[in-house]
Amino acid sequence: MRAARPIFLSGFMATGKSTVGRVVATELGVPFVDTDALLAADSGRDVAELFATEGEARFREREERLIMPLLADASVRVVSFGGGVVTNPRIRHAAMEAGTLVTLTAAPETIIARVPSLAGRPNLLTSSPVDRARDLLQLRREAYAECHASIATEGRSPAEIAARVLAIAAADAVAVPLGLRSYAVELTDGDPARLGTALEELAPSSLFVVTDANVAAARGAWLEAALAVVGVPRHDVAIAPGEASKTLGTVSRLWDEALARGVDRDVVVVAFGGGVVGDLAAFVASTLLRGTRCVQVPTSLLAMVDSSVGGKTGFDHAAGKNLVGSFFQPNRVLIDIEHLATLPVRERAAGLAEVVKIALVRNAGLLAVLEREAERVAAGDRDVLRSVIREAVAEKVRVVREDERESGVRALLNLGHTLGHALESQGNYTRLLHGEAVAVGTVLEMAACERMGLAESGGAERAAELFRRLGLPTKAERADLEAAWPYVLADKKRAATAVKLPVVRSPGVAEVVRVELDALRAAVFG
Repeated sequence: MRAARPIFLSGFMATGKSTVGRVVATELGVPFVDTDALLAADSGRDVAELFATEGEARFREREERLIMPLLADASVRVVSFGGGVVTNPRIRHAAMEAGTLVTLTAAPETIIARVPSLAGRPNLLTSSPVDRARDLLQLRREAYAECHASIATEGRSPAEIAARVLAIAAADAVAVPLGLRSYAVELTDGDPARLGTALEELAPSSLFVVTDANVAAARGAWLEAALAVVGVPRHDVAIAPGEASKTLGTVSRLWDEALARGVDRDVVVVAFGGGVVGDLAAFVASTLLRGTRCVQVPTSLLAMVDSSVGGKTGFDHAAGKNLVGSFFQPNRVLIDIEHLATLPVRERAAGLAEVVKIALVRNAGLLAVLEREAERVAAGDRDVLRSVIREAVAEKVRVVREDERESGVRALLNLGHTLGHALESQGNYTRLLHGEAVAVGTVLEMAACERMGLAESGGAERAAELFRRLGLPTKAERADLEAAWPYVLADKKRAATAVKLPVVRSPGVAEVVRVELDALRAAVFG
């Protein structure tokens, strides 16, 4: 096996990081680095002495100064972190971006039993080392949870643990670091067994699978192959395809179906479909029995890059789109690029609107790739699509990491949605697909911002040209805009007489600006 990215091992002292790290490095034929040894070599003093004499704050500063350069270069290596390294969020998040971060765990009693002498462990020199270990584990539990995966080391040999680390590192995954609610978004291509493996790790009592009729017909064989190895009761419900199903009535039906089949709190809800299925199934999971677990398996491009990641759930209301819902993170997201092979061309193009959106507000590099590879992307080239999808997901994860509940930077991801949602609602969700509406809304909002003097001219036309190359619409009839305006007034981002509007200052750089609705209307209608 060859590693494409560095591997970082984290966890409390005596969980086996150094021992396992050496085994993994040997297996891969790459260098092994122990950060405690690195720190000792740099300072010329024992780590325990440094910690005791300088104090924890200064000790952590030394760690950051030495470790950040390891994360910045592209060298493939195995790195064993000291027990408290990942309490520094800068190191923790940089490690998750640079490579694969795996946390090794053990019970406090096991940890103390593994330590031959407490003399070199100043953090444990108390009257009750077990209680001290328990307290420290509690203090660090959210930091340790932010990783690609955790491995319980008790009852496993170093070779067994190393094999599990290698399997985790072999996956193409993006970690979503949200404390105890952290999870991984895994990308694959034509590998349904990955879903079965992910579900087995969750040890569900049963599966409640939500899909729609179109997805069941096109991708049902993939789902059967994925779930064949999961030996628990399974309950499937297929809803009618399309936005028209995104209602409280459908939610109620799903509640009824789940409860009638006697699911308990150990059930895992599997959302197998596009954005509508994902939003509904996740909302049901967030409310059923006051909260169960959920795995997102997006089958549309739009769901892969947007709705399956980040924890927004909900349904539509007569007053507008997505006006009722909750923030509820999944336990896992599995993106299999193979699903795009059976996705209609129009729907694939619609999903690209969300990729362009996040590139415009946060990622100039991704925007450049889209402009350079527009024809290959539009044609459905799976290699380039996989790369684009991964980067779009990674950028959204960065946003969600900063602002999970949309109180700040996450509002940037609403670019194009104020007018886009209004156009969708005005057309009764039948005239435009969501991504098509976002493309039109993005161009209209960017052009309006230019007219109001909030952005330099040229950005809207650049976005429009890219959308056209990707097969997306960029204009709306004035009559449709007039008819859609009442939905703008009911937008969930509205505050009194104004709306929070993302403004693209330059490619990849944007900010949210409070814009009076009257000024926005005047700029939109020219």
